[in-house]
Amino acid sequence: MANIIRQPMPRRTFLKGMGTMVALPYLDAMTPANVLGRLGHAANPTRLLALEMVHGAAGCAPFGLTENLWAPPTTGRAFDLSKTSLSPLESWRQYLTIISNTDVRMAEAYKPEEIGGDHFRSSAVFLTQSHPTQTEGSDIFAGTSLDQLYAKRFGQATPIPSMQLCIEPLDRAGGCAYGYSCMYTDSISWSSPTDPLPMIRDPRVAFEQLFGAGGTPEERAARNKSTGSILDWITGRVAQLNRELGAGDRRRMEQYLDHIREIERRIQQVEARNTSGEERELAGAPAGVPDNFGDHVKIMFDLQVLALQSDMTRVFSFKMGRDASARVYPDSGVMTGFHPASHHGNNPARVKEFAEINKYHVSLLPYLLDKLKTTMDGDTPLLDRTTIIYGSPMSDSNTHNHRRCPLIVLGGGHGKDAGNQHLRAPDGTPMANAMLSLLHKIGMDDLNTFGDSNGEFTF
Repeated sequence: MANIIRQPMPRRTFLKGMGTMVALPYLDAMTPANVLGRLGHAANPTRLLALEMVHGAAGCAPFGLTENLWAPPTTGRAFDLSKTSLSPLESWRQYLTIISNTDVRMAEAYKPEEIGGDHFRSSAVFLTQSHPTQTEGSDIFAGTSLDQLYAKRFGQATPIPSMQLCIEPLDRAGGCAYGYSCMYTDSISWSSPTDPLPMIRDPRVAFEQLFGAGGTPEERAARNKSTGSILDWITGRVAQLNRELGAGDRRRMEQYLDHIREIERRIQQVEARNTSGEERELAGAPAGVPDNFGDHVKIMFDLQVLALQSDMTRVFSFKMGRDASARVYPDSGVMTGFHPASHHGNNPARVKEFAEINKYHVSLLPYLLDKLKTTMDGDTPLLDRTTIIYGSPMSDSNTHNHRRCPLIVLGGGHGKDAGNQHLRAPDGTPMANAMLSLLHKIGMDDLNTFGDSNGEFTF
């Protein structure tokens, strides 16, 4: 019997026209019929999303620990999230692993002149678990980040090996404070110890990177001036392709293109509002950046899902805040700015106030999880093939402590037993141990060390 009973469509198929290049989602037509649904990790590796929640959690303060405001008191699978900032994830607990009591000692001050610089080195430590060299010059040095180790192994077959997104503005150059380059503050993704990767704040820029490549400068300029959709430039090719596809693939294509059109429409609405002359809440922000935090995060999540669905990239890092930001999150019910709220003095009422901000940030994750769950990768929900890291290199923001930091892992891409568990590490366990074990689970089992790891923390 022949191993291949039909000629599959290339996985790397694009619809092109007038400066537009749209990759296709995974379709049945791309896999020989007799091997559908049987692709292994090498052919269909885990997608990896690494999200930084900056500046710790209220549940890591002394009062917050006694009240279990971040991690529940019970380990194992019978834990109760109701009193924690993780309660918005209750309906997703089958995809949730809480890893508590791990330390990020590489973010601590190593010499007297580094004392006070926690804000300006912590983000560089989160995914590298390496101590940054204190400098305001070009001789920056940290470590290679987890996402980039993975991208170098499993991201090279995609058009974009990895993408880096953020929410807050970037300083980009020069010194920030306490003798640290702003490059440490501005990026969580490092392709080498000396090469932090730039992060994209503007959804329009991310959208163009995913769907606007190709064509001449004149074609791209003409398309950008249009108030229509990029899909208007490829309608003929879509119609031609649909005649070649089965009913199931046509439905997948229609859903995928509808999602592209909807995200593009939302970006256009944001740009129209922000260029209308009305006063903005985020003065000076790019026109494509929504003033509302939740709207901004959700558009960025949608772009990530589309990119994973089309296999434009398999790896994202997403910096969701900035330590010293005074931003107010009205949707949290708290009108105190983020950084002032984080320095709560261990006052119970103020600790609970900061916990509400943490809870609001966590409450945006179900939006991402639902999108991944309802987006199919072949015959499997994309969530089942995705691993999401969400955590902070700081624990108690009030004292800038880096012991017992918050960390959770979501999704099903790191094994069949993933989810519905709370694991508490022994005292003194580096967060790097958990990250090393995670890298092993998603295909890098030959990696012996990561950051300051001194072993594994198996989960």
